[in-house]
Amino acid sequence: MTVSSILISQQPPKANSPYSDITAKYGVKFDFVPFFTIEPLSSREFRAQRVNILDYTAIVFSARSTIDAFFHLCGELRVKIPETMKYFCTTEAVAMYLQKHIVYRKRKIFFGDGTAPSLITLIGSKHKGEKFLIATSDSTGNDVTRIFEESGLDFKSAVFVKSVSQDLKSLSLDSYDMIVLYNPSDVKSLYENFPDFKQGNIKFVSYGKSVVKAMKEAGLEIEISAPTSTAPSVAKAIELYLEKNR
Repeated sequence: MTVSSILISQQPPKANSPYSDITAKYGVKFDFVPFFTIEPLSSREFRAQRVNILDYTAIVFSARSTIDAFFHLCGELRVKIPETMKYFCTTEAVAMYLQKHIVYRKRKIFFGDGTAPSLITLIGSKHKGEKFLIATSDSTGNDVTRIFEESGLDFKSAVFVKSVSQDLKSLSLDSYDMIVLYNPSDVKSLYENFPDFKQGNIKFVSYGKSVVKAMKEAGLEIEISAPTSTAPSVAKAIELYLEKNR
């Protein structure tokens, strides 16, 4: 089956994206439509988790959205974060985003290389005695919490942001030969909008480990999985597939 139209469940990329090159080379049309948005929890929703932020001495962040939600909730709940609080972030970019809310140079901030194990390395023996609060979303995978548990650290995870499905009912899914999903919330949104959806001849692409389980549980057959050693991005995975299946 020839692939001529592809739906990607993300915001449109910026100029000079690799998708433009694929279109020029293979004549494939790409549509970019986010399947969900991220919104902060209300103070009422957060309180239902029975989490007292000041019971913890270190906060773990893996996304900018959770940072915004964390400080917004602290303001609503009138929680004053002490300067002794330590911040552990999965990447430098996430750590630098803290500058939006705190004076960076006056705080104890640490960042890893984007992987959960790098956080454990950062903590080492020096910070092992901290009480960690892991800020998550309702669609976040459990890599960080799992490795904290395996490492015997004192921690609790709390949801700070939630995924809200977009209205996709104006889309004609049958007009696409291929659909790319990135997140379990993409799968949730798909079936909330189209409860009677049948895959038929549509080929699905998964990106990342977290979405694969949700797709399989929904009965979706995955044609392409990324990232891989040869296809580190969705664009590269699609390009290789089109090259092989001309």
